[in-house]
Amino acid sequence: TDLLPPAERGLGSSRNVAGYRAAMVVSGGLAMIWTDAVNGGGMPWPTLYRWMALAMVGAAVVSALALPKLALPAARGADAPLSAGRQDVLGFLAVLLAVAVGYVATQQLFTPLAGALLGPWLAGGTLAPTLQARWIDLAALLLGLGFTLPLAAWAARAARFATLLGGLSAYFSQPGAALFLLFIVLYKLSDAFAIALVTPFLLKAMAFSSAEVGVVNKVLGLWLTIAGALAGGVLMLRMGLWRALMVFGVLQAVSNLGYWWLAAHGKGTLGALQLPAFDWGFVALAKATTVDGSLLAVIAFDNVAGGMGTAAFLALLMSLTQQRFTATQFAMLSAFASVGRVWVGPMAGVLAESIGWPAFFIVSTVVAAPSLWLLVHLRPAVQRLEVVPGAPADD
Repeated sequence: TDLLPPAERGLGSSRNVAGYRAAMVVSGGLAMIWTDAVNGGGMPWPTLYRWMALAMVGAAVVSALALPKLALPAARGADAPLSAGRQDVLGFLAVLLAVAVGYVATQQLFTPLAGALLGPWLAGGTLAPTLQARWIDLAALLLGLGFTLPLAAWAARAARFATLLGGLSAYFSQPGAALFLLFIVLYKLSDAFAIALVTPFLLKAMAFSSAEVGVVNKVLGLWLTIAGALAGGVLMLRMGLWRALMVFGVLQAVSNLGYWWLAAHGKGTLGALQLPAFDWGFVALAKATTVDGSLLAVIAFDNVAGGMGTAAFLALLMSLTQQRFTATQFAMLSAFASVGRVWVGPMAGVLAESIGWPAFFIVSTVVAAPSLWLLVHLRPAVQRLEVVPGAPADD
């Protein structure tokens, strides 16, 4: 964010996606194969998590000792805000305490309140008891957020948390700041709906084996996400930020229809491939595994489109931050980007059980419409952020 010029942020964000998605190949796909008792290595989950913890420690040590230190631009150092370290620590602790109070209030106050308010109404309907409980949990979560966020803001002001307050004040002083926050929450919402339940859908509803899901969804799919992100970064040099957000946003929404097609038509529509057994030392497939062609096609489209959309989205977050408050503002924008995933998690399960898998994936596609509509209205503001080499801004 500090080091890259605006024209290179698309490429920079695509490399960011490539890095963490490569890590997800190990923690997701390879883990599924390692633990598969029939087709994979049959490793117990506790043993797997111990190895994962060692890998995290090793990566942290390498990052601390081996990575080069890059110099910040001169303007970055000159404009950096001054704040007392001790006061910032106190401010952080105050906000942390407010969040803890909000969590306790949600568990002890808002969950019983949501049950008292919604319980009688839900009991008179046709929902199963498990679905009723999930709707009550979702209502309690929303009430808890409505209480915790203002409490955390009050705690930051009371503790004079200058770094946080200064960064927030500077961001909200920009034109269109609130609309951009709304767009950030909405843009990946459609993707979040599908991602929240893809693995349960494939394993339970479609009855694919964990080795098959691990190979296709968690390994091949993640490599395709990396390819999509890198391709998106290159395309952004020609398309510009606004066009990339629009085109990639449409693609990642349409990709959810692939899961609808899979749910409606079932396995075997596009045939199957036979993946031979292998042993690469660090991961092995004990015996040949059949890979469904429909699953392969759907995962390929979804992950390429998702990678492209994520690259453009991160480039937008980078463009919205001000160099004086990079860490604070990027953390805030990233947190808002995660709101959709946190909010969708409990709701997606309720929705899928209530209306069925095909209808659920249609809803997950339609959910993208508000963000694309908002993007049309934000076009002039986004174009002010972008720099396309050799091309004038759109009219």
